[in-house]
Amino acid sequence: MADTPVLSTAPLSGPLSALSHAADRLAAATRTSGGAVRLAELPFLTQLNVRLDAKGAAADAVGLALDLPLPLAPNSVVRAGELTVLWLGPDEWLLVGPPGSERDLESRIRKAAGDEHVSVIDVSAQRTTLLVAGPRARDLLAHGCPLDLHPRVFGAGHCAQTTLGRTQVVLVARDEPRAGFWVLVRSSFAGYLTDWLLDAATEYV
Repeated sequence: MADTPVLSTAPLSGPLSALSHAADRLAAATRTSGGAVRLAELPFLTQLNVRLDAKGAAADAVGLALDLPLPLAPNSVVRAGELTVLWLGPDEWLLVGPPGSERDLESRIRKAAGDEHVSVIDVSAQRTTLLVAGPRARDLLAHGCPLDLHPRVFGAGHCAQTTLGRTQVVLVARDEPRAGFWVLVRSSFAGYLTDWLLDAATEYV
């Protein structure tokens, strides 16, 4: 007589983020720095790559649908509520929102664009986001970023596609100094970049 399979009643765990294995190390670095730097992953943020004609009717319509205008100045950021839009090119933006909002946001964009040509690609699974904050955040990033990160040059509301520790990232200066920076990095390079940040942060331990 065949054995009857036993079904587990244990709850299924949710998906793991790209840096779930490093959460304790990031928290430990934050503690041992005495507040000089704060490191953490912001997992599962919605990220939509949006392309459309910045001078067309769709740009204004999409801005109204999202309740924030698409930024037109190079390397600029617009934020309203839980949504942030990064300028990536003359006709390209990255919309960042709370986890799980990708379908709603894509629907709103496509509906607003109407018959105008628009490309909306969900790249949420492509990247994760690292938070780098604290009084020494700029110094830490400057160890491996070629940009001039002085607040007068790369202050709040700025973003850039650049490298950090030889890794391609999108760097975002948040809207106030204490909010620090977002570092958007491809999930496949997130572990390496985390190791680099933790090594560089030992200077502040």
